[in-house]
Amino acid sequence: KLGEQKRAREPSSLQQCMHLAVVACGDRLEETLIMLKSAILFSNRRLCFHIFAEDSLRPEFEKKLKEWPSSYTKKFEHHIYPITFSVGNAQEWKKLFKPCAAQRLFLPVILKDVDSLLYVDTDVLFLRPIEDIWHMLKEFNSTQLAAMAPEHEIPKIGWYSRFARHPYYGTTGVNSGVMLMNLTRIRSTQFKNSITRSGLSWEEMLYPLYQKYKNHITWGDQDLLNIIFYFNPECLYVFPCQWNYRPDHCMYGSNCKGAEEEGVSILHGNRGVYHDDKQPTFKALYEVIRDFPFEDNLFQSLYYPLQSKFLDTVHTLCGRIPQVFLKQIEKTMKKVYENRVIVYLGANHRY
Repeated sequence: KLGEQKRAREPSSLQQCMHLAVVACGDRLEETLIMLKSAILFSNRRLCFHIFAEDSLRPEFEKKLKEWPSSYTKKFEHHIYPITFSVGNAQEWKKLFKPCAAQRLFLPVILKDVDSLLYVDTDVLFLRPIEDIWHMLKEFNSTQLAAMAPEHEIPKIGWYSRFARHPYYGTTGVNSGVMLMNLTRIRSTQFKNSITRSGLSWEEMLYPLYQKYKNHITWGDQDLLNIIFYFNPECLYVFPCQWNYRPDHCMYGSNCKGAEEEGVSILHGNRGVYHDDKQPTFKALYEVIRDFPFEDNLFQSLYYPLQSKFLDTVHTLCGRIPQVFLKQIEKTMKKVYENRVIVYLGANHRY
């Protein structure tokens, strides 16, 4: 019918936006909200948030997101889902590593109408627009269907290369805290595995893999992803360390060359460093974004306070390289300023 054909040609809001998924359980409400805040502060394209949360947190997310000013809420739409596991024992999956973290393994199964998405842990902060990592989807070759950063840059100090008792990707393994996924390709691929000689779909593979390796894995779902891509290396695109920058990249000395050259693009505050005093540089970034009033000037109320806080972190190895943390933020804020002020004034000037 004519009306149906017209509707079919019109892209839905789901197709038009960049999809960001996160899983939050336990005490991760604030951390997740700060991550989402960092995402919308710098991005210019519309975002779709897919928030997977346990029952007690779901109304809290609704309440907090509605409190954000309309100038920001119009930049995104959000969907909140319960924690669900389509195969295997739900309690086993829930306790695999951190509470509910294994939910990320089931995103291709649950989000059937989503073509591609970026998954991040709750302790991630965006220091540049999401569209910059979203563009990497176009860099995938014909077999690649997911992207992650290496777990370590130096094999001799890497966790997987020293301690792993299971197969893992490459020489140092990969970290799943920031993961770009082409869900359409994942759903349609038959994966090589160590269970059967024939290929298995993503959903078919998850629980048997867990059963086979559960006594040998330490980092839960991340280990399972490493096992999957060990057997299917052609399916993984590896992006540089500045897109998943963790304390390990500076706490023993700077070892992420990409961040030294371009600055940190995505900060990953694992090890709980936003909430203790072990890595004050990471904590400073978290607190400045947390405390930034939405409608304020980014330079005045975010960039300058951050510079000031960094002065108190120079006693740490991470604190001695503030330019690594500030380079992308400064570049991004200049772009935001140009888009919101210079272009606006120029348009008015013409009239």
